[in-house]
Amino acid sequence: MANVIGANMRRLREERGWSQARLAHEVCRLAGVSGEPIGRYEISRYERGKRTPRDWLPIIATALGVTVDDLEGRHGPPEPPLPTLADYLPEGNPLASLSARPGRRIGVGAVSDLQKRVHGLRLADDVIAGGDLIRPALRELRSAVRVYREGTYNSEVGRGLLRQIGELSQIAGWIASDAGQHNEAERIYRLGISAARQAEDHTLAGNLAGSLAYQFSNTGRETEGLTLAQAALSEAGDGAPPKARALYWDRIAWAHTKAGQAQPAMRALGEAGEALTEDGPDTESPDYLYWVDAGELRVMESRVFTELHRPLRAVPMLQSVLGEYEATHTREVALYSSWLAVALADANEPEAAAETAERVITLSADVASERTAERVRVVLDRLEAFSEIPEVASLIAEYRAARFPNS
Repeated sequence: MANVIGANMRRLREERGWSQARLAHEVCRLAGVSGEPIGRYEISRYERGKRTPRDWLPIIATALGVTVDDLEGRHGPPEPPLPTLADYLPEGNPLASLSARPGRRIGVGAVSDLQKRVHGLRLADDVIAGGDLIRPALRELRSAVRVYREGTYNSEVGRGLLRQIGELSQIAGWIASDAGQHNEAERIYRLGISAARQAEDHTLAGNLAGSLAYQFSNTGRETEGLTLAQAALSEAGDGAPPKARALYWDRIAWAHTKAGQAQPAMRALGEAGEALTEDGPDTESPDYLYWVDAGELRVMESRVFTELHRPLRAVPMLQSVLGEYEATHTREVALYSSWLAVALADANEPEAAAETAERVITLSADVASERTAERVRVVLDRLEAFSEIPEVASLIAEYRAARFPNS
């Protein structure tokens, strides 16, 4: 019953566009109490089914504009179930062990070695673009799958191998997507989801699904992206580490943004921020979430504001974000500069937009990334509206001359 009440509380709260803190405030106001005996964390516990509201239930129902029976799910037809990650598994079973495995005996040392190689590849992706990393990434993935299928090992080692295949699939899929190989990336992500689910690592499965949802959102499959991002959050559950839940909400925010849904996007950003506040020195998170922090959420927030054409919010945030990036992160600097160029154009600052766009073009020229190439096209398309401005006209002419020298 607690899970039903919690799920209904969250749904009704989000329909109103309220944060957990806002609901807590309304409950205390209606109860006529001071000091907020019910706070955001208590609402979070209720929604996750960790506690049952009991005496507070009628007041929560009143705050949400429903009856207690509504909160307890006693009326109304049940909503159709959301898709689960099982709907996104690859056809067949590419991870099936061979019936007669002739391979060598695999121990925990092999899992540890694979883990180090996966992390090394992840760190390489921070500074090297997908076009330059795709081949070694695919070699590592094929090798890991072959070890799992052909080797002999105990159940603990088997789960460890599956987990590393899942982690390797996430970074390899990301690299393939960055290289513009979206069909290959989708196959890799689906393989990783299968491996993570077989290893019963729901946090990892959610991370993989979120990465695939992000690709869908960016490649014209916005509805699928939103559905999958929500399925990732649902399957991982509230027991996932705070950083993981923040990342899931981040992906949902972007999916809503690409679908043109401003208010749900902003609510999802709020949920991401709230989840991250629960992270602390004593909170355990998987190593692959090392990059998820308040700065990363600001990056996503600034991009959301840009996509929603709110330059007064986007420009200062992007300028701040770019000031914190090292020059070695060429691809990220180029990508975030591209959003800054668009935001400056939206702010009717074409000269500044052209200057920033020139930086994007220069950085992208030396990066084997389809994502940066696509962002260059987006920026130049946006600047076409200012083609009468000398700085813009000169930039567009120079770009075309460099790209099509014989035209």
